[in-house]
Amino acid sequence: MNMYMIIPVLLLLALAFSSIRIVPEYQRGVVFFLGRFQSIKGPGLIFVIPAIQQMVRVDLRIITMDVPSQDVISRDNVTVKVNAVLYFRVVDAEKAIIQVENYYMATSQLAQTTLRSVLGKHELDEMLAERDRLNVDIQAILDEQTASWGIKVTNVELKQVELDESMVRAISRQAEAERERRAKVINAEGELQASKTLLQAASVIAQNPQALQLRYLQTVSDMSTRNSSTILFPLPMDMFRPFMQSAAAPTPAPTPAATPTDKPDAG
Repeated sequence: MNMYMIIPVLLLLALAFSSIRIVPEYQRGVVFFLGRFQSIKGPGLIFVIPAIQQMVRVDLRIITMDVPSQDVISRDNVTVKVNAVLYFRVVDAEKAIIQVENYYMATSQLAQTTLRSVLGKHELDEMLAERDRLNVDIQAILDEQTASWGIKVTNVELKQVELDESMVRAISRQAEAERERRAKVINAEGELQASKTLLQAASVIAQNPQALQLRYLQTVSDMSTRNSSTILFPLPMDMFRPFMQSAAAPTPAPTPAATPTDKPDAG
C-alpha cells in the first residue's frame, strides 16, 4: 500500500472516531443538521458528522434549584424575606433548547418573580400557617408558564420566612394573648358544666334527704384520711335554721305600766 492510499484511510478513520458520541441514559442529544433541527438521539452510541451536524446534550434528571431570598411585602404591609427550593426537569429536549436560550436561568428568574407576586397577595398569617397551599399555587403557576419551554415543575417548597425582630415580638405577644383567651374560655366552660352538674345534684338531694346524710358521712371519711392537725366537721344548714328563724323573729313591744288614779280632793 503506497502513501497515497494510507492518507485517505487515516482521514476516514479520524473522521469516524471524531463522529462517535456516547450519550448516557439520563441525557438526550438534540441534533442539528446544517443549523436546522434534525432529531433527538440517545441514549447509547450515536454518530454525528463533524462540521455538518451539531449535537447539544440535555440532562433529563430532576434539577434542584435554590431560589434566593426575596423581599416580599404581604397584603397586610409586613416586610418579610422568603426563600424556597424548586424541583423541575426537562420533559421535551427540543423545546428546552430551541424555545429558550438558557432554560435553567429562565426558570430561576421566573421562580423569583412568581414567589414575590404570589406571596404578596397573602397575609403574614397565611404565609406562616398555610405553606402547603402556597406551595401548590406557586407550583401551578410555574408549571403553566414553563410548559412551552419543555419544563415540568414537580415541586416547590418554601424553606424559611424571616421576620423582623419587632414583628417576632409582636407575634409572641399575640400568641400569648391567644393562649390566655383560650384558658379563660376553657375555665368558663368548666365552671358552666360544674354549675349544671351541681344543680342536678342539688335536685337529687332535695328529692331524697337521705342523700345529704350520705354525702356528709363521705365528706367526714375523706377528711379523716388527711394528715392534718385541724379537723373541720361540716354541719348541714338545716341544723341552724331554727336558730336563724328565732333570731329573725320580731321582738314584741313592751307593755306600758298602769298609772295610779288621782284621788279626789277632800271637801
